[in-house]
Amino acid sequence: MIKAAYELLKQKIDNVDMPYLYYDNTPDGHGQSLILLHATGFPPQLWHPVAMQLSEVYRVIVPFYTDHREPDADSGTISWMSLAKDFEEFCRGLNMKRPLVVGHSMGANIAVISEAVCGLKPAALILIEPIFLIPELYGIPFTVEDHPFASKSIKRIDHWRDEEELSGYLKSRPLFKRWDHNVLELYIRYGYKSTPDEGIHLICSPQREAILFMGGMSYNPWPLFPGIESPVLVLEGEESENQNYVQLKKASSQMPQGSYRQLKEAGHLIPMEKPRETANIILDYLGNLIKK
Repeated sequence: MIKAAYELLKQKIDNVDMPYLYYDNTPDGHGQSLILLHATGFPPQLWHPVAMQLSEVYRVIVPFYTDHREPDADSGTISWMSLAKDFEEFCRGLNMKRPLVVGHSMGANIAVISEAVCGLKPAALILIEPIFLIPELYGIPFTVEDHPFASKSIKRIDHWRDEEELSGYLKSRPLFKRWDHNVLELYIRYGYKSTPDEGIHLICSPQREAILFMGGMSYNPWPLFPGIESPVLVLEGEESENQNYVQLKKASSQMPQGSYRQLKEAGHLIPMEKPRETANIILDYLGNLIKK
């Protein structure tokens, strides 16, 4: 059983409250700010094992930034540009002028847009399995059914009678086979909600997750890469199921201070599968930057 070791706080942005988790186990309580941005559809608490390890060196902040906005009335999506603007305002509201930013999946895209378009000035970016689709795909008017990720999201099962049935279901699915046991426990605890009459459901519904994925099609990130001024590490899972749709090594080569690393025996959900190794990679990369 993992015990919580963070504060649950809120920061007001544009008249709405953005909740976030705050960790600080540094010796003097004055470590540099490090922000962890979560993937589409997943709660911020899944970063907990990584955040705990990082919080011995940094003040770790984990916002929950996908539940505070309603879909746009015209497009029916939540634009990643809109989320990037919210993230920059979130950092400004907490007076974080040069944060270290680690983003996973959609969170990585938001980090890039925040720097290149919204004026955020991070000290460094670590992008874990970003959704940098092949450039040509951004010109295609996808429907939910055609989108490589939204089409899977919309089909997710979203009802279980009780936690025992949910746990058995998750353990039977290939997606969760490589997950760290503690992270899976956190997902069961924080990724679902239960009601006496309706059983257990996802916190982020299949419809909401699909809406978020569709919001990523509204802004092509590729023209932004040459303007990224901060040092960047792009981390890709060797066995990631996204490799047919993304070009991460090519993307990193277009960033002036970009570097690329492939993690062996890992898929798209690297922080969930290998939390300790993820934290070590972050600590090593940032530690080496300080030495330069």
